[in-house]
Amino acid sequence: MSQITIESPKHCANKQGLKRFERNYKKLFFVFSAFFTTILLLILLIYLILHPSKPQFSLKELDIYQLNLSGPNLNTTINLTLLSKNPNQKVSIYYDKIVVYGSYKGQQITGDTYVPPFYQDNQESNLLTASLVGNGLPVSPSIGYEFGRDQSSGRLVLNLKVNGKLRWKIGTWVSGHYRFNVNCVSFMAFGPSSLPSASPPLASKQGSQCSTTL
Repeated sequence: MSQITIESPKHCANKQGLKRFERNYKKLFFVFSAFFTTILLLILLIYLILHPSKPQFSLKELDIYQLNLSGPNLNTTINLTLLSKNPNQKVSIYYDKIVVYGSYKGQQITGDTYVPPFYQDNQESNLLTASLVGNGLPVSPSIGYEFGRDQSSGRLVLNLKVNGKLRWKIGTWVSGHYRFNVNCVSFMAFGPSSLPSASPPLASKQGSQCSTTL
């Protein structure tokens, strides 16, 4: 025996309306998906064509006013001037975070100094100045030995580090954040009478190119 189901015209109309709604929803979803995919691919294509070059930094001037080791603690006062250059012709840069500090033999010898955020247009250069200070920073006992070796050789080697976050701007499009790290190496004459408190300061004005990684 078979069972026959009879549906009312109203029920059939409801089912047809539901199917029509599902078809329209799928079409609308496909259109929006294709639109957003096209926009993302266009942005990626523009980015790959322009392919921003990483910013360039150079150390223009470095003055050490104090580098005094007292027991296990170190007191430092360093002023520096950096040149930041955007080498890109059609890409500008937002520097949202910039932190500068000094390093010696792999150890941080100053506190973190924050440089105010700024915008850098394409092929623009900016001078950045910072005062790095360390009061009673605990350091490794080997620091005193390394200072003695450098004084005997007559040359002091310091690293100036810059860490931060930047964003690329291409036309009206602005990228997400990218971390960048800068390492500047400074060489200067260093004799027995140079420190702990230098007046005039121990200075390096010869400048040096810095390495930048993203």
